[in-house]
Amino acid sequence: MIIKNICILGAGTLGSRVALQAGISGFNVTVYDIQQKSLDFSLTTMQKILRQLHKSGQISAGQDLEVLSRIKFTLSPSEAVENADFINESVTEEADIKKKVWRQFGEIAPEKCIFTTNTSYMLPSMFAEDSGRPEKFCAFHFHDVFYSRVVDIMPHPGTDPALIPILEDLGRKLNQVPVLVKKENPGYIFNTMLMALIGAAGKLLTGEVASIEDIDRSWMVNFHMPMGPFGILDSIGLDTAWHVTHKMPDRASQAFAALLKSYLEQGKLGEKSGQGFYTYPNPTYKEQDFVK
Repeated sequence: MIIKNICILGAGTLGSRVALQAGISGFNVTVYDIQQKSLDFSLTTMQKILRQLHKSGQISAGQDLEVLSRIKFTLSPSEAVENADFINESVTEEADIKKKVWRQFGEIAPEKCIFTTNTSYMLPSMFAEDSGRPEKFCAFHFHDVFYSRVVDIMPHPGTDPALIPILEDLGRKLNQVPVLVKKENPGYIFNTMLMALIGAAGKLLTGEVASIEDIDRSWMVNFHMPMGPFGILDSIGLDTAWHVTHKMPDRASQAFAALLKSYLEQGKLGEKSGQGFYTYPNPTYKEQDFVK
């Protein structure tokens, strides 16, 4: 199967980045959301990234207009999936919302269409039957897209094995490194390791063992990293982290989820809102003397 037309469901931070990379890679892209303000945010996000890519020499002058000409935005479900070969869903990390979305788009998408979810921590088997085409359903999970270029391919037990090489090829065409998760695992590969780090950092903070800054300093200096656990959380989004953490039953996770919730109630979502554990666009962990 040749994939030419890509549909992105959800115009949030990650959905916008996936859509932009698809446009850069030469695909025709349609971005769907239920709110016009989300679509406006998506376009603004893409324009900002394109300026950064041009500044760093990764795209040439004028290429940004060419890329954006391949991307359209819509509030119409039928327009979103018209001629779609491939759907990647990046809506809110709530099972009921995702199920509703897949029931809706499973009914109207073309028969040829491959269905994928970009969920961070849920399993594709949770939504495959809702799509009406479980054999064509698979997790296809992106990370940062431009900096962390891994895409996880995670089938559920009913996924047609013939989809795997198609998705591996698509991942490479999107300038990502595809990795196959051989059986369903919450958090895929990297997120499983990352959540162990985040969980440990959260436990240190809520247990009043150390400050946000000193926890990050310890990680950054020991591993020669540009950011620590709380800087990473800001880049992921505190809302996304809360959606994952609050479902974990252990006491430490629940304590950290409560702390994250207090940030969300103040509108502090991380880098995307301008404030989280740090203030953006110039967080203190990027200052030269932060690790001195």
